[in-house]
Amino acid sequence: MRILAVLVALLIVPSAISSQAGDPSGVVSSASGLVVSSSDLASDLGAGVLAKGGNAVDAAVATAFALAVTYPFAGNLGGGGFMIVRTPKGHAATFDYREMAPGKSTQTMYLGPDGKVDSSLTRSGYLAPGVPGTVRGLALAHKRFGHLAWKDVVMPAADLAANGFPVSASLARSLNGEVIGTSNAPGPMQPFPASVAAYGKPGGGAWVEGDRIVLADLGRSMRAIATEGPDAFYTGWIADRIAEDMAAHGGIITKPDLAAYVARERAPIKGKFLDYDIVSMPPPSSGGVTLVSMLNQLEALKIQQQPRMSAPAVHLVMEAMRRGYLDRARFLGDADFVKVPVGMLTSKRHARELIKTIDSKEASRSADLGRDILTQSMAPEPDDTTHFSVLDRAGMAVSNTYTLEGGYGSHVVIKGTGILLNNEMGDFNKKPGLTDATGSIGTPANLIAPGKRMLSSMTPTIVAKNGKLVLVTGSPGSRTIINTVLSIVLDIAAWGMTGPEAVEAARMDHEWMPDRMTIEMNGIAPDVVSALKATGHDVRVQGRQGSAQTIWIDPRTGQAFGIPDKRDATAKASVPAAK
Repeated sequence: MRILAVLVALLIVPSAISSQAGDPSGVVSSASGLVVSSSDLASDLGAGVLAKGGNAVDAAVATAFALAVTYPFAGNLGGGGFMIVRTPKGHAATFDYREMAPGKSTQTMYLGPDGKVDSSLTRSGYLAPGVPGTVRGLALAHKRFGHLAWKDVVMPAADLAANGFPVSASLARSLNGEVIGTSNAPGPMQPFPASVAAYGKPGGGAWVEGDRIVLADLGRSMRAIATEGPDAFYTGWIADRIAEDMAAHGGIITKPDLAAYVARERAPIKGKFLDYDIVSMPPPSSGGVTLVSMLNQLEALKIQQQPRMSAPAVHLVMEAMRRGYLDRARFLGDADFVKVPVGMLTSKRHARELIKTIDSKEASRSADLGRDILTQSMAPEPDDTTHFSVLDRAGMAVSNTYTLEGGYGSHVVIKGTGILLNNEMGDFNKKPGLTDATGSIGTPANLIAPGKRMLSSMTPTIVAKNGKLVLVTGSPGSRTIINTVLSIVLDIAAWGMTGPEAVEAARMDHEWMPDRMTIEMNGIAPDVVSALKATGHDVRVQGRQGSAQTIWIDPRTGQAFGIPDKRDATAKASVPAAK
């Protein structure tokens, strides 16, 4: 009822307003544009670009650069990700700026003398990063669709870094944990003096809310990128600093690796669920293929006829997830290196074949379904990604998910640049042939190779109905990302929820292996849990899942709503200031 009250209040006004005073949802309505991200400062800066006449791609580039300043946990220049752009006429384009393996990479580079994966090498330090793609990717999207000059969309973030900004309570906690650590363990940045110099409090001590942080080196790097273009990063002085720092500390990214990096515009993954058109990312993202596969299965199972969060509905959703993620493990990788049967995997025929093995009264055994690829562990993928959504006045939409992989990536700041590097190499299958019941995947499609892009679960998604935009969404959350997006799409398209209701509603997850399902706390009735356990499901009710910064267009009124996911306390929806 609270969300409905907010919507009623929003719908009675014609232009940008905030939600009801004191209402914690943060839902915002606007006819002049929206930016929804995990940082209030980044959302405001992106909305400011809209107010200056920029379109959604201009605002997306500005927001991404601003997140690298204000949200270093996942916002980045030294990482990578994926962007979908939908034009006002409904044309969709996707941009792949996923990181690539350096030229000196090998399939077994993370195995210790005992043949086991040394996960410490992919968690932290100079062997963990892939060649960053963010700057090239944002520049490619801007070249294709941007309206304002490149300098005008990058410089606001450069100024923000150089001039500094107030530290929020959440950023203070995050930085203190990263730089100082706890009584039990030093901060992950402690081994890296340039990182401590960049993010430690000047003069020492802990950051507190209200302190001002200045990122002078990062500002200088951004200013160079703004004035010289992306080549400043990939072939200019920034590339020199990255290559020098790598060589000095046993890393393998070289200047030729940086110069060779290419972002790609790729054909989107498209699907149809009931009356809704789905647009998502192709490989090396596994998100679009797996999302469409699961929706195809659930359409064939007539999921909309089952009451939401009833035992029959949850059972069918889990079985579709199980099969979608099994296909992910079997087939998906960088399509520039391996043959990925995208057409087959996203076909309605394949979905009908998959659901033939679903028993409506008994849970499947994941080991039985995937016995052909199971062997005997990799740690779970980190979930420290960030997503933002943008809509401009003309109806152009952007869905963007990007990441450093783990929080603060490799924890390495390149000396003299202020740029944090990712630890994305951990997303490759690190031990050939090791696929097990803990969730480890060792299938060939995602093994390490020079120049290859590691498989991702990032799932930026745009949904339309009858040619009209309905939804712009995505989420962090490692392998749960795809299922977070699935949950939101189902809530709207199958069960008729509003956007705010769908973002707030409990989410579900099953990843084939490990063979268990999770549902967010307070999201399911105890009797439903009992019924699911009786059919053989291993049910965990726990925690939270994802943070979907979302834009929803009410199909009755055409009004657009920015919906910050309050699982992330710092998320904000911003609108252009009135002229």
